[in-house]
Amino acid sequence: MLFFVLDLSGCYYSHLASGQMKLLWRRQPLAEAELDPTHSERVRGLLQLVEPVRELARDLGLHVDDQYTTFVDWPGDRVVTTLVRTRPGSLEIIPHWFPFVGELPYKGYFDRDRAEAEATRLRHEEGFDVCVSAITAYSTLGWFADPITTPMLERGPASLVETLFHELVHATAFLPNEADFNESVAQFIGQQAAIRFFEQRFTHPPIALPDAQQVRDGIADRHAISRVLLDFRKQLIEIEARPDRAALRVAIEADTRARLAALPLRVFDAASVARDVRLTDACLALRGTYVEALPRHARVLATLDGHLEAMIERLSEWAETHRSAESFFDVARPELARTPPANPL
Repeated sequence: MLFFVLDLSGCYYSHLASGQMKLLWRRQPLAEAELDPTHSERVRGLLQLVEPVRELARDLGLHVDDQYTTFVDWPGDRVVTTLVRTRPGSLEIIPHWFPFVGELPYKGYFDRDRAEAEATRLRHEEGFDVCVSAITAYSTLGWFADPITTPMLERGPASLVETLFHELVHATAFLPNEADFNESVAQFIGQQAAIRFFEQRFTHPPIALPDAQQVRDGIADRHAISRVLLDFRKQLIEIEARPDRAALRVAIEADTRARLAALPLRVFDAASVARDVRLTDACLALRGTYVEALPRHARVLATLDGHLEAMIERLSEWAETHRSAESFFDVARPELARTPPANPL
């Protein structure tokens, strides 16, 4: 997730600046945190994965710099709470505009109560459908050295590793006003890099680790879930203008939950997914931001013979030369045929 803190006047920006400063003030050097007995053994073990992730990220061509060299023991299950809004009956996100970075699909708050209050206001005073989400990590696009936080560790090593790669993609390349592209390419590269990471052999792992196949299976499960949800989203778009949309939506949602429950998932529990997944219009719109373009990114990587380094190099070039996101997917371009890196991982 992208999250940009600016020193500007105004209550909202002051709130962001205050939250960011709290993170900076609480930072503990990672090497110190790994040995700190006040942290649990599990936390210390997970923190020991961070430097190997940074090393692989650097080898892949991501901008690592001083990112994730500190730890913040942050309370709760999130660092920020984000809001996404859509018009009733629509799956098109109404974006928020921010200086320098342009439009983003979400608006973030360090204060959960403040976020919930704003969501209530948007629903009741402005008539929006709102998706409220807990976010464990975000990127300041390299403006600050982002820390590891306790919420980033809660879901275990596979999630931690993928999240770190995802956020380092944001710190490496950012295309203004292209939120869908920025999030989807970070999602795709984060997943591919996480698989690479767990393909490595760790002689003395600091914590019990999943093997690469388990990581692949988990990612495959999420893709299978997303395909069903994107199909649901497509069906809703098709009935958007119909006067009986509300009744049709109930039937389509019931069918979607049944399809999710029948998925042959290997890591996740299909029944739990079907029961717990959020299918409001705003939440569906947000999901599209992250996953709709994943097959297109896969085609780009395949054209590059699977060389993730070359894809990251291409992404960096697109950001530096201010090219359009859509042209990134043009796999017929001559530069895609260039020689891959000499020492691919």
